[in-house]
Amino acid sequence: MHDELEQPHALSCTEVWGGNRKVIRTVKLPSLVAWVASAPMDEGEGGGDLHYLSVCDFDLLSRVALADVSGHGRDVNAVTQMLHKLMRENVNAWDQSDFMRGLNEAFGQGGNGKYATAIVLSFHRVKGRLAFSNAGHLPPLWYHAAQRTWGWLEEGSDPQSKTISGLPVGLIPGTDYRQTVVSLKPGDLLVLYTDGITEAENEAGQDLGRDQLLEWARQAPADSPKAVGEALLQRLQSFRGGGRNDDETLLVVQREEESFPLMLGEVASSYTFGRLWRSLRQAS
Repeated sequence: MHDELEQPHALSCTEVWGGNRKVIRTVKLPSLVAWVASAPMDEGEGGGDLHYLSVCDFDLLSRVALADVSGHGRDVNAVTQMLHKLMRENVNAWDQSDFMRGLNEAFGQGGNGKYATAIVLSFHRVKGRLAFSNAGHLPPLWYHAAQRTWGWLEEGSDPQSKTISGLPVGLIPGTDYRQTVVSLKPGDLLVLYTDGITEAENEAGQDLGRDQLLEWARQAPADSPKAVGEALLQRLQSFRGGGRNDDETLLVVQREEESFPLMLGEVASSYTFGRLWRSLRQAS
């Protein structure tokens, strides 16, 4: 387990980070900062909430994936390994089509009858564009920093987007998962979450619901992913009291302000190193 007593973890080129264990951690990616808080029901075996973050081998592309798998504990371990493998294989691909198709096929072939909802984001650092695919998952919350307003990240959020609806992965072989593309502006925040959050119950047996989560976000300080995440968790704990009936995961991502010339310099330098590293690996 990692917690906030440790320093933020900066992802290096080609790194894939995450899993299904308990964690509270700030993670730095190129042009992005993420804060992850995941609490499985069974802390020893791990839960059905899977989160992974990755960086390509030249500091240009970042991917964030959150999945909610049917089942818990050891039954999910094989699925966790499959998702990690797919993240690594697609680490340099901004387009999400092959990744989502591979995820659906992997569940169908080796998921032992399991299925999952999933939300997958891929950020292009220079273009400032975010491609996302939603396989039956709850829509992320989206804070527009320039307008200081909250809404939803949904298919059709951008008038120039290409969209289709998505089923949970592992249900129907051959399902085509394409993507929506939107502009993620500096300072914008995204809040990803699993249904363990929105289906949390208070003492009267009432579900929290996603609209209430959105209202809490509007009242939270939008200073950083950690500030938003901690405010939401505090409200959640107060709402449901001490009990819990499902895995719970919050994953908050923010695009950072940065100098465009400096960004281009870092990408160019990393790209040169990445090409050299790939050529050395191919020659070995």
